Amino acid sequence: MGRPVILPLKVADVRDKSHLVITEKKTGKPKRFKINQTLRESIQSYTTGLDDEDLFFTSEKRPKPITRVRAYQILNRTARKVGLSEIGTHNLRKTVGYHFYQRTRDIATLQMIFNHSHPAITLKYIGIT
Repeated sequence: MGRPVILPLKVADVRDKSHLVITEKKTGKPKRFKINQTLRESIQSYTTGLDDEDLFFTSEKRPKPITRVRAYQILNRTARKVGLSEIGTHNLRKTVGYHFYQRTRDIATLQMIFNHSHPAITLKYIGIT
């Protein structure tokens, strides 16, 4: 399964954009995602005072993006604060897929987003049997 490269994003990649374009690590293919108004407003607030070349997910310890492990730690700690356990980056991906499918019933688009070879794989991945 290809993974989008999100952690090394720079402020210029997301500020004042209607879509986020990232490249999948495994396939090298670009993926385009719409940034809704609420997220655009959050991005604007978060990036106020930052330069376009600044990292969007910057490490507190070094001038590099946070690692996948650090992203997991942040998500897991936040989930525990609201009473959830064992939540990580992969859970979020599956949850977004599940809710997208429940709302749209568009398995073809979801299959394309996840880069799965067959709709049955996508359905199994999001827990639909």
